[in-house]
Amino acid sequence: MLDKKALRQEIRQRKKTHTPEYLEAQSEIIMRKLENHPAFQQANRVMLYASLPDEVQTLAFLDTWKSRKQIILPTVVGDDIIPVELTADAQMVEGDFHILEPENNPYTGPLDLIVVPGMAFDAKGHRLGRGKGYYDRFLIKYPDVKTIGICFDFQCLEAIPTEPHDRVVDEVLSY
Repeated sequence: MLDKKALRQEIRQRKKTHTPEYLEAQSEIIMRKLENHPAFQQANRVMLYASLPDEVQTLAFLDTWKSRKQIILPTVVGDDIIPVELTADAQMVEGDFHILEPENNPYTGPLDLIVVPGMAFDAKGHRLGRGKGYYDRFLIKYPDVKTIGICFDFQCLEAIPTEPHDRVVDEVLSY
């Protein structure tokens, strides 16, 4: 089995073999699966993410749902993810790592669902992130909240090497 660094490189190479149009079309299917998922339908407070160009595209989905559910997005502050509510009037600004973040106060309330991006996932819910551990440190604070990873089908692997600090997601949606 490849180590995490080699797996990240492999996934980056796989992403380059697909056109932006293909990834956008796949993203629409994946986001429709999320929209129809019982955990999303029942949730009032959903933590999502503002996608980077090589991730499952969430921006149109966020725009659709921010006035219908309480949508929380991650902001990066130092070594931590700080949740911030995406309100209808919140301005989005580019934060660390070129990720769009809402300009708003930190959100400290409960969450019903956390949707997690990843470089890759396996069938057991193991996640390969970008290597900084942000989501591992964040998810440990919400042990009882349902987590769903979303990714493209070529990001689903048979197995991912794990370490004790790695957090597992409850379910993975892909296409």
